[in-house]
Amino acid sequence: MLAEMRLGLGVHVGRKRVARLMRLDGLVGVSHRRKRRGRKPDTATHEDLVKRQFRADAPNRLWFCDITQHRARDGWVYCAAVIDAYSRRIVGWSISDRITAEIVVDALEMARWRRRPEPSTVVHADRGAQYTSWLFGHRLRQAGLLGSMGTVASSVDNALIESFWSTMQRELLDRTSWDSRTQLASAMFEWIEGFYNPRRRHTSLGGLSPADYEVLHTAAEIAA
Repeated sequence: MLAEMRLGLGVHVGRKRVARLMRLDGLVGVSHRRKRRGRKPDTATHEDLVKRQFRADAPNRLWFCDITQHRARDGWVYCAAVIDAYSRRIVGWSISDRITAEIVVDALEMARWRRRPEPSTVVHADRGAQYTSWLFGHRLRQAGLLGSMGTVASSVDNALIESFWSTMQRELLDRTSWDSRTQLASAMFEWIEGFYNPRRRHTSLGGLSPADYEVLHTAAEIAA
């Protein structure tokens, strides 16, 4: 809220005043309780090249991958995504009513098509069956990308994209009931491409959105 008023609307206002006015109007940030996952992780097919270093000094140096799921009244919807550690931009995604290796490969292929990464790009994932599959590993090798996986049963090793899912959960998925998988899938797409990438502000990016952060810093690097 503070970043939107200062950077988006050009209003000169202090943090404490914003907090006070929000309290008076009964406004609070949306939040949710974290859910525990009980699945047993698969054997890693790649070593951990990241070691919980979640920042990158340039685009397309380090990507994180993961899958989330949410239920509509007529069934589950699964979303696989690839996030760039440099700007927190979602560079690839795929949505399906089936959780297969193809969904994570489709997200990876979108990221490759959009970003044209160098062969040395590190692609970090957890030990889910889709990411330890032969198909996903084959696409990484085919593209010359470097696969990376965290330790057993540790979501912290993939914390950057876990944070993205948490944001989507509290700002979109948990705020309404979804009548159909089609409605839910459309909402996920619109939230990622219409709000999160171009407009959603991040404190870690100086109050900028992922798209604005890339434009500003890429232009500065070119000028330098």
